[in-house]
Amino acid sequence: MSHCSLETSVPDWVIDHPETLTVFQELEIDYCCGGKSLEFACQEQGLNEHEVLRKLSKLIGENRS
Repeated sequence: MSHCSLETSVPDWVIDHPETLTVFQELEIDYCCGGKSLEFACQEQGLNEHEVLRKLSKLIGENRS
């Protein structure tokens, strides 16, 4: 699995870490079209990109245990 960051496209997050799909659905972030970066997608939704990144990273970490 690759390292994901704010610059990573949302579809790549879902491909590399399928468990993140629920977060994108919950936050109403488009995860299938356009290939927008996580940072840009969060800005479009008026979300704090650093908080979303922390939430995703925590979820990924929990699933590795």
